[in-house]
Amino acid sequence: MSMESQAGQGSDVPLALQRAGGAARSKLSVSSKNIRGAIPEEQSEYGMGVSPEISWNEVDGAKSYALILEDPDANAPKPFVHWVAYNIPADVTMLPEGLEDDAQVNEPAGLLQGKNSRGSVGYFGMRPPVGDPPHHYHFQVFALDSELDVAPGMERDDVLKAMSGHVLAAGELIGTYQQSMEPPK
Repeated sequence: MSMESQAGQGSDVPLALQRAGGAARSKLSVSSKNIRGAIPEEQSEYGMGVSPEISWNEVDGAKSYALILEDPDANAPKPFVHWVAYNIPADVTMLPEGLEDDAQVNEPAGLLQGKNSRGSVGYFGMRPPVGDPPHHYHFQVFALDSELDVAPGMERDDVLKAMSGHVLAAGELIGTYQQSMEPPK
C-alpha cells in the first residue's frame, strides 16, 4: 500500500471527482439501466452483490476511461471505495451488469480493476448498517487522454495519482441505498 493510500484510508478525503475531476475540461453523462435513484438490492451485499450496468457518453480524444465508486456516508474509511476500474478501452462506453471480480477481466479486454476498501479486487456491493439513513453512492467516470501506467489490483489513490493531468471529462451518477431490516438467513 502506498503512503498516499495509507494516509487516505482512515481519514475524510474528498471524493475522486473532487480530486481528479476538478481538472476535467468538460462533463460527461453517466447512466444505468439498474439505477434510477435507489439502487436495487441485487447490487448490494444484502442481495447478490453484482455490479450494475454503467454507461456514459463517448468523449472525443479519450484513450481510456476510469470508474471509481465511493460512499461518503460510510463511517470509515470515508469515503468507502466500492469499485475501482481503469484502462477501460476508448471504444467502450458501458460496463455490463455482473462484471467479473478479477484484476484483469476478459471482456472488455484491457480493463483493469483495483482494490476496494474491503481489500478485495473488483466491485463490492453496498452494505450500509441496518437502520442507517440512505447512503449516497457516487459512480464517477473519467475520460482520460491516455491509458494509465498502473498495475492491475491497485488502490484508488494510486489510480488517482496516475490520472492527474490526464482527465478530459468527468461525470457521475448518484444512487442511494438503505437497508431497513436484517435480511432472512
